[in-house]
Amino acid sequence: MESLTNALIQEARQTLQEVEELGGMTKAVASGMPKQRIEEAAARRQARIDQGKEVIVGVNKYRLEQEERVEVRDIDNSAVREAQIHRLNQVRQNRDNTAVQVSLNRLREAAASGQDNLLALSIEAVRIRATVGEISDAMEQAWGRYNAPIRSIAGVYGSEYAEDSDFADVREEINQFAVDEGRRPRIMVAKMGQDGHDRGAKVISTAFADLGFDVDIGPLFQTPEEVVRQAIENDVHVIGISSQAAGHKTLVQQLMQVLLAEKVDDMVVVVGGVIPPQDYEYLYQQGVACIFGPGTKIPQAAREVLSAVRERTKVAA
Repeated sequence: MESLTNALIQEARQTLQEVEELGGMTKAVASGMPKQRIEEAAARRQARIDQGKEVIVGVNKYRLEQEERVEVRDIDNSAVREAQIHRLNQVRQNRDNTAVQVSLNRLREAAASGQDNLLALSIEAVRIRATVGEISDAMEQAWGRYNAPIRSIAGVYGSEYAEDSDFADVREEINQFAVDEGRRPRIMVAKMGQDGHDRGAKVISTAFADLGFDVDIGPLFQTPEEVVRQAIENDVHVIGISSQAAGHKTLVQQLMQVLLAEKVDDMVVVVGGVIPPQDYEYLYQQGVACIFGPGTKIPQAAREVLSAVRERTKVAA
């Protein structure tokens, strides 16, 4: 514990020094450095948890022989979306659309000039029933939309497994796949819908890369169509869906429909994240090959994914 504490203190000092060298925290945030350091720390911690060096009661130690079933409220995402669209249409039918457009034009001009109080103008627009989306769009027309850069880290997860024989065995299996198939197994880690939690996806990405997979990372908030398009362009073996916001049933079903429409039958789809066990069977019925919930050890997950790829490769052949 003392050595771990000392290591964390040393990391903190190095990070503070980097912030100073970049010219302060504002510039550091703009560079993406703090987010990258957080992701590195998360990957290191996950490796320690997977090995049992860091104990989480109920996850990697002192687990119940039979986990208690937790009832989870099931929301029909499609019905909620349709109801919200109906409400928005009603708002637009019953408001003064000319006044709304004038208000949005003022907001857009203010955003472009930087001369007026945007919050005050936004409140005025809301009072005459402009929607949040319309207000955001007005400012986007002046500023454009920010796209977060996709950065990956390498070597962090694997460095914690320097002397681990099981990790080495999984890596050797992946190397053998590359010899047999002429290229390494390739996985695209994707985030669909409104799920903005990407730390788990980044940990998976760096761990799979350290094990020997070729890894592509999709941007946040992709549609199923965008995921499939990117997967086809990158010629991946696996689409790995990371789900943390309860959209897995709706979005995975849509993804499978897109794959079918595009006549893609040689890709394995796996899902990981916060997924209630009672939803597993539904996802398997949709064609998902593997599901990884909280507490799954990443080397074990990589081995299962590789096995699924080998099976799909045999079928395709």
